Amino acid sequence: METLYPTYLHLAYAHLATVVPAFLIGGYLLLRAKGTPSHRGLGRIYVALMLSTAIIALFMPAQVGPSLGGHFGLIHIFSAVVLVCIPLAIRAARRHQLIAHRAHMLGVYVGGVLIAGAFALMPGRLLHGWLFG
Repeated sequence: METLYPTYLHLAYAHLATVVPAFLIGGYLLLRAKGTPSHRGLGRIYVALMLSTAIIALFMPAQVGPSLGGHFGLIHIFSAVVLVCIPLAIRAARRHQLIAHRAHMLGVYVGGVLIAGAFALMPGRLLHGWLFG
């Protein structure tokens, strides 16, 4: 673990650098008017941030709980949800299937940001240690 830690730490910083603005932008998008030019522009930024967050998370080994192959843990399921739901949401928006678009994006925010974030704050996890020492 000693040789892995600096790499893990850099990934954790990159993960936070993408997920924190995604949390803020996503929340804003959920509360504001839909379909406006600013919604579309911020939506593109949000999508890029969430895809980056999910990809970075896949490279971070699970630190708590059971893992598959010594790397993937249950929290990685949220990365998969994001990587599946974002393309579906984009396709739905382009086809003007607004209910499907809304459902996919809400799933990304609730699952990929709120629930995964809650798990990241649990005792034994790196973020919990950083924030609550």
